[in-house]
Amino acid sequence: MPAAEIDVRLSGIRKTYGDVVAVDELDLDIKTGEFFTLLGPSGSGKTTTLRLIAGFERPDRGRIALGGRDVTNRAPYERDVNTVFQDYALFPHMTVADNVAYGLRVKGVPKAERKRRVQEILRVVRLPDVGRRKPVQLSGGQRQRIALARSLVNAPKVLLLDEPLGALDLKLRQEMQIELKRIQREVSEVGITFVYVTHDQEEALTMSDRLAVFNEGRIEQIGTPAEVYERPSTQFVAGFVGVSNVLERGGRTFTVRPEKIQMHFDETGGGELGRIEDVVYVGMFTRYIVELDSGGELTVVRQNLETSSQEALESRGKRVRLEWRPEHTFVIERGGGA
Repeated sequence: MPAAEIDVRLSGIRKTYGDVVAVDELDLDIKTGEFFTLLGPSGSGKTTTLRLIAGFERPDRGRIALGGRDVTNRAPYERDVNTVFQDYALFPHMTVADNVAYGLRVKGVPKAERKRRVQEILRVVRLPDVGRRKPVQLSGGQRQRIALARSLVNAPKVLLLDEPLGALDLKLRQEMQIELKRIQREVSEVGITFVYVTHDQEEALTMSDRLAVFNEGRIEQIGTPAEVYERPSTQFVAGFVGVSNVLERGGRTFTVRPEKIQMHFDETGGGELGRIEDVVYVGMFTRYIVELDSGGELTVVRQNLETSSQEALESRGKRVRLEWRPEHTFVIERGGGA
C-alpha cells in the first residue's frame, strides 16, 4: 500500500508490562479516511495498541508513524491525534460551546473563528442548539456527541475512540452506532481517520470499513466486516465474531454460520441428522441447538416469520435434518490460519 494512503503505520510493535506481553510483534496499516476497528476480548492488546498510537505508552520495540512521520518517541501533544474516552471527560462548569471550543482556545484560535468552527461541528453532530447548556443538562447520548465534537473541532489527522459507547444502554448504543458512522462519513471528506476500540462484535460489524481481530497481543485477522464474518481465518475468529459452528468431518475442521443452515422436520434427503436439544426464543428469531447423530452439535437460527413462541418451544426433542450449501462453509486449521 503506498505510504501516501496510510495515516497510521505500526511496524514490529512489542509492548510488555513485566512478564506480561500486551502487544507482540504487531504490524498494522490504517488507510487515510477509513473507519478502522480494533476488536477483541479484554486483555487482547487492542487498548494498549490505541494508547501506543496516542503516545500515552511507548513501545519496547518497533516504530509508529502517523501521516508518514515517525512519532515513536514523540509526546501525545506532538501527535496530530485526539482521543474520545468512555467517560466523556467534559468540564462540568463550562457550557457545551466552551467545552467544544477548549482545544481551539488553547491553540490561540481567534474568538470569531472559534465560534464559527464550534457551530459547524455542533451541526455535524446534530446538536446545533445546545451550545449554552451545561453538560449536566444533556442526555448520555448527547454528552457523547459533544465529546466527539470537542475532539473533531481541531480536525485531527487521526481520531482515537476508546469504547466510547460502553456506558450507554443498548437502544441508545445502537442508535449511536449509526450516528457515529454518519459523522465519520461526513468528516472523512477532510481526511480524518477513525480508529475505534471495542469488544462488541455488533459495533465492529456495523461501523467498520475494516477491522482487526486481536487475541493475546496479536492480530488474528484483518479485513472488511463481510470478509471477517463470512471467511474467518482461524478458529478463534470464527468463535469470537458472531456465532459460528465448528465441525470436524473427514479429518477437516470447518465453520458454518447458524443462519446459513436450513432445518427440515423430515429425515429424507441429504445433510446431517439430529435431535433438537434446546430452543431459545428471541423475538424476531429462534435459536435451536441440535445434537447430531454423527457427533457434535450445531446452532441453527430461524426467523419467526410465521412461528409463535409456543410453536418454537414445542419443537424441543424433535428429529430434524440439517443442510447447507458448500460455499457457506470455510475450512480452518484448529488454532491456526486458513
